Amino acid sequence: MTHSSDLPPCCPVLTAHWPLPKALDRVVLVSSPFDPQKLADGDFQRCLIEPPASIQRSVAKRQTEFLAGRLCAREAMRLLDGRLHVPLIGDDRAPVWPQDLCGSITHSTGWAAAVVASKQHWRGLGMDVEQVMSSERASRLAGEILTADEMQRMADGPEHEVALRVTLTFSLKEALFKALYPVVLKRFYFEDAEVLEWSETGHARLRLKIDLSEEWHSGKVLEAQFSVRDGQLLSLVAIAN
Repeated sequence: MTHSSDLPPCCPVLTAHWPLPKALDRVVLVSSPFDPQKLADGDFQRCLIEPPASIQRSVAKRQTEFLAGRLCAREAMRLLDGRLHVPLIGDDRAPVWPQDLCGSITHSTGWAAAVVASKQHWRGLGMDVEQVMSSERASRLAGEILTADEMQRMADGPEHEVALRVTLTFSLKEALFKALYPVVLKRFYFEDAEVLEWSETGHARLRLKIDLSEEWHSGKVLEAQFSVRDGQLLSLVAIAN
């Protein structure tokens, strides 16, 4: 845990930990709480992080989640191999990592995290955190997020799992995109993958429903993991070498 005078009150502590069920070798995850109401003028400069113009023009919430995410990313890289680096925003709005690293940044209400690893060991990392949806919102959005087969499996399952299932499916597909897009450099969407199964222990499997490359073809299965705490669901897809 890092709590220093260099950190602003809006992002007071950085914690290196593993809040998911299965630890991954040579992967570093750092998280931070954040509070937009405590963002102060000069926080970016004091943290030696240059916000892009789009962030400078945004509201306090967006500025604070950006700052927290970049602080986590910089600390994760420092812990991984000692370098001090802040990923910029690319044209596709994704973080631009050093060529020899892969990583992912995510944030939700009051919490941000970053995960990084060397490309010697991992080809892609995708992490996503979401507030668990209300049952009403989950039912309303299910048709936009779930495939027909996923909708059928949800209908066959217990009603009390609907909100978790829809949130999990959304989050896992977001994590899948973050992990796989830098590898294939092709965009794909919710209907292009499906969650085959998931367990209460936090393990899940996804299957592609689209041909993205010769290796990443329709029918390809990927492993994932997730955890739920304090109303937030964190998911991770990691692609090993």
